[in-house]
Amino acid sequence: MNFRSLEKTTKFGYLFYISYRGTKFHSFDENKDESSTKKTVKGEFIKILGELGVTWAKGVQQGGRTDGQVSAKENILYINSNNKIDKISLKEKFNKKIDEMKIIKIEKTLPNLAIPEMMEGRVYRYTYPADKIKAAEEEILKRCDELTGTYDVSEFTDSKGQKLKEKIRRVEISYDRGSLVFSGNSFMPKQVRIMSGYILTGEKKILPGKYLTLEKMILSRELEEMIIEEVNDISEENILKIEKIKDIYIFYVAKNKKGEVIGKNAGNIKSLRKKYGQIIIKTI
Repeated sequence: MNFRSLEKTTKFGYLFYISYRGTKFHSFDENKDESSTKKTVKGEFIKILGELGVTWAKGVQQGGRTDGQVSAKENILYINSNNKIDKISLKEKFNKKIDEMKIIKIEKTLPNLAIPEMMEGRVYRYTYPADKIKAAEEEILKRCDELTGTYDVSEFTDSKGQKLKEKIRRVEISYDRGSLVFSGNSFMPKQVRIMSGYILTGEKKILPGKYLTLEKMILSRELEEMIIEEVNDISEENILKIEKIKDIYIFYVAKNKKGEVIGKNAGNIKSLRKKYGQIIIKTI
């Protein structure tokens, strides 16, 4: 989005960092059958946002899609909205409505982003009960090293994954306090659970999803630079709120004060731009 588009737009993107207990949901994606009563992660998110009066366009994107029963300490959902969203208030209201899912934080961004492609990586942790682990620690560490690297991982996916065109994945696996930790840019369906089966039991079988947690989403630098931050250490006359994206300041003013902020012959805004650099004026 260029400078002029940012100045004119009323639509912004919002990243919702969420956590959830996978065992409380049937699956991740919303139900295609509107008559279904099965609870899903995105379905509950969409329902509650709607109850709180939030509207959006182009659907809800996710940073990572988790299998049924899989939990998350941090996943990301993304919407484009024309609403003026109070991030703190919305987070508090949302979290009062549901116990098995929580919003950790909300970040404002540019709109119309392709979020899955803008994730640098994902970190999963698989914690299998000790009495079910068949391999000794030495063998577990050896298999972690064996499976770490960038290669065709299609032997560690299901029939759905076998149909995917791109089968090369980068993965790093470590053994930490009785858990397997998987870091990678993206994963094939069931990859982490089948790899866990091989490492912990010696068999390439799909272990239960209830022991798997998506721990962290890693944003690309490109996406990080598109996050719009609030600026609280600057105060200027008639400026109600200030935000910043990269080196551009966004000054929010009341409609009836915009002329004063710009000034005669644009004198005031020229002075502000000399002081802060690039400035966009938006009315609220």
